[in-house]
Amino acid sequence: MTESSQPDGTRLRLARQARGLSQQQLAGVAGVTRQAVSAVESGHSDPSLRVALGLARALGMTVEELFGPGDPVLARPVAPVSSPGSRVALATVGDAFVALPLDTDLAARLGFSAAGGLMVRGGEHQIAVRPIGPPRPTVVVAGCDPALPLLETPLALLDPPLAFAWWPCTSGEALRLAAAGLVHAAGVHRVGPGEVHDGAGIPGGAEAVGFASWREGLVVRPGAQVRGLDDVARQGLRLVNREPGAQARTLLDRERLRLGLEPSQLPGYDSLAAGHLQVAAAIVGGLADAGVSSEPAALAYGLDFIPLAEERFDLLLPSKHAASREVQGLLKVLTSPWLLAQLASLPGYDASRCGERPA
Repeated sequence: MTESSQPDGTRLRLARQARGLSQQQLAGVAGVTRQAVSAVESGHSDPSLRVALGLARALGMTVEELFGPGDPVLARPVAPVSSPGSRVALATVGDAFVALPLDTDLAARLGFSAAGGLMVRGGEHQIAVRPIGPPRPTVVVAGCDPALPLLETPLALLDPPLAFAWWPCTSGEALRLAAAGLVHAAGVHRVGPGEVHDGAGIPGGAEAVGFASWREGLVVRPGAQVRGLDDVARQGLRLVNREPGAQARTLLDRERLRLGLEPSQLPGYDSLAAGHLQVAAAIVGGLADAGVSSEPAALAYGLDFIPLAEERFDLLLPSKHAASREVQGLLKVLTSPWLLAQLASLPGYDASRCGERPA
């Protein structure tokens, strides 16, 4: 077959897991031994033509799809992809492929993430992506909570496992992506005490499921004599702001208007940070003196915190994907002891409503 057996074995393993089959079950359907399946998946052996044909038939694929380089597929990008050759995460949402760029600061976490494919041709609404391996069943979530990547571990432990892709963005952008059918879940802030998102604007509606709660407020460098936003303005301290559509920016503007402050009275008002942790990092790095962020971000970076509001962060699940394996898997792990323990271990997080569904 090919000279490089490891990519072929990985593709076979992912295709088998995507169909919920054990090695023994696949071997039985394909008419080969379990040892043959194991040897190909582990990269210890290239499949003979007979084995390759049997495995491909059992999985409903061609030999080329299972062991060849793979043809490009059309995918809908959640954001513009810079150029041909750009790395993307590749997933299916509904009956369409979705591509998440991996070459932007917004998508970056700690180091490089595994890519699902490379863009070979761009477009405004669709791009052509050459898969690196067979697309894995993947839960795609958009939202600003930096705790969302914790979902990756329990999803991977499901049988069969699910992969996870996170697109960090504001609540407004997450809602837009959900309405466009590009994500399985949109992370959104509660818009007011006791209010529940009804999925307005999302075709077919959506259901809100709890994830976490925290306080949001003014974050300042330690030792600063600041008790509120008026002190920031009076002392001429430099602010780091969030992007338009972010709940933190809305909260900042609400407090600014309450105090009768103009943007010009807040140096750095026009700056943009892409998330809660980025605000805290800018202050620790000396790029700013204050900003609005979550209490967990302030505690993680050792910053002082002045609370302004209680926040609830929910996951909005479009109804049209409710029966999908991805959404059902997500609902299952939201109440897993592992996830609840991890969220509870984060200072400032309240995970008591994680997985809670409104009556």
